[in-house]
Parts: sequence; C-alpha cells; structure tokens
Amino acid sequence: MRIFLALVFLAIFAFGDFKGLSPKMLQNKIDKNIILIDIRTPPEWEELGIVPASKKIMFFDEKGKYDVQSWLNQFSKYVKDKNQAFVLICRSGNRTSLVGEFLSKQMGYKNVFHLEHGIKSWIKENRKIEKN
Repeated sequence: MRIFLALVFLAIFAFGDFKGLSPKMLQNKIDKNIILIDIRTPPEWEELGIVPASKKIMFFDEKGKYDVQSWLNQFSKYVKDKNQAFVLICRSGNRTSLVGEFLSKQMGYKNVFHLEHGIKSWIKENRKIEKN
C-alpha cells in the first residue's frame, strides 16, 4: 500500500494534470453520456446518494484498504479503452485525486476527470441525486 501511495504522490507532484470538473461542468459531460464511476464505500452511497447513472465501484474500503486488480477488473467493464473519457466521484475529491492520477499517469488513461470537492459539491448546488 505504501509503495502505491508513494507512486501516486510522486505522480501528483511531478505531473498533476488530470482534469477536475465543477458540478456545472460535470452536468455538461453527463448530458453527453460520459461514464461516471463512484469510488466511495457502500455506507457513503447510502448516506449521501449518488449522482444519477453512476457506476458504484468502491476503491478504498472503510479501513483504507484496496485491491487494485479487482477494482480495475470492475472498472474495465465500463471504461473499455484508455482513450474513453470518464469521471471519478468520491465524497470530497481526495480519493479521486489519488485514483485519477494513478489511472492517468501510471496506467496511461487519456481522458480522466473527477468531480472537484466530490459529491459534497454536487449536493451543495442542489443537483439531483439518487438514493437506494
């Protein structure tokens, strides 16, 4: 885990150019049918809901543990190639920053976006959410 996080932090500080979106910008992408990947935990999905049409694929569990290969296997069901655009969503934008940098810098994905300040920013603007 430490090696993964160290690589991600190095990528952030060395390159840091994957794209953040405001809720308004995200809505424009949604209107064009971009893939949304919500990487939060099940309790977070239940508590705050999700942006409609989001695919729920938890990256870090409640204890901060993760299984990159398992996550990539699920992710690849929705993002079919490294040029396909997609948006990552988490609670506040911290986890998507880590995962987004990893995907863009280490894995070679070209069109990686994330919702800046996470679903909290979406909710703050009174945008539609879905709850189970």
